[in-house]
Amino acid sequence: MELRHLRYFCAVAEYGGFSSSARVLHISQSAISEQIADLEREIGVKLLDRRQQKVQLTEQGVVFLAEAKKVLAAADQAVDMAQRSARGEIGTLKIGFFPAGTSPDVPIIIKNFRRLHPSVRVSVHDLYPGQQTRALSDGGIDVGFTRPLQAPFDHVLRSEFLYWDPMMAVFPKGHPLARDRVELKSLAREPFVMVAEEASPSLYGKILALCSQAGFAPHIVSTGPAWASVTMLVEAGEGIALLPGNVEHAASKDLTFRPLTDRGAAIELVMAWSPEREGPVLKAFLDLVRAYKNWPRVNMPKRRLPSESSPQRGAS
Repeated sequence: MELRHLRYFCAVAEYGGFSSSARVLHISQSAISEQIADLEREIGVKLLDRRQQKVQLTEQGVVFLAEAKKVLAAADQAVDMAQRSARGEIGTLKIGFFPAGTSPDVPIIIKNFRRLHPSVRVSVHDLYPGQQTRALSDGGIDVGFTRPLQAPFDHVLRSEFLYWDPMMAVFPKGHPLARDRVELKSLAREPFVMVAEEASPSLYGKILALCSQAGFAPHIVSTGPAWASVTMLVEAGEGIALLPGNVEHAASKDLTFRPLTDRGAAIELVMAWSPEREGPVLKAFLDLVRAYKNWPRVNMPKRRLPSESSPQRGAS
C-alpha cells in the first residue's frame, strides 16, 4: 500500500466519482480506477459501491476513509516538519554561558532567536569556560559564549571573536594602590587571588602574560573556581585580583575596580561550537549572532590588539 492509493481513494470519495477526481488530480480515470482496485485487493474488502450511477462508499469504505485521512494528514505533517527542520525552524539549541563574561547583549540575541524560531526549544547552561569546551566536544551544549579556546580544543572546535572585555584591578575598599588608573607593575609586590586555571585557562594564562609583560610573576596566594569566590577573597583581605570588567556590575560595593593602563589589558569573548554538530538550528543561531551589530568595543591603550576587527576561528 502506498500513499498515492490513499490519496486516490480519498479524492474519489470527496468528489463522488472517478471522472471528477481524475480531472482534479490531472491523471486518467482508468489509472485511478486501477489503483483503487489494487487497494481493495490488498486489504481484502470492497471500499466503493460501483453499481450506482454515482460511486458511493461501502460501510467499510466509510471506516477506511476516516483512517486514510489521518494517515495522509500525518504524512503531510511529517513532510512539513522535515522541511522546517532543514530550515532551522524546529529542533533544540543548548547554549553555554558564564555570568562574568556574558554581556547584556547575549540575552537580547537569545530573545530575538526565540522570536524568529518559536518552535526551537532553547536551553541555557551556566558553565565555566573550561567546562564549556568539554561540553562542546561531547555534545552537552551546541554553542558557547566563552573565552578563547585552548589546546587541544582549539584543534577540534571553532570560535569567532565577539568583543574585548577590559581587564581591571580589583582591590578591597580603601586599598592605597586603588588609583584612578593602575599600572600593573605597581602591583608586583601584592598577593594575588586568581580564578583557577582549570575553570578558565584563557583568563589564567592572560593574567600571567600581562604580569610577565609588566616584568614580574604574580605571587598567587589563593585561587577560586569563579569570579564570585575570587571577589569574596579579595573583600576578605586575602589579596588583590585581576578580573574582566563585566564582573564589576555584580560585585560587592566594598570592592574597588580600577582600569589598567597596560597595553593589551583586555580579554576576548568568543562564540564557540563544534563543526561536527553544525546543523540548521545552530547555523541559524550563528548567523543571528554574526549579524548583531551592537557588541561593545574597547578602546585599547597605545595600540589596537591583533584581530580586533576580524573574527577568529579556532584561535586561543
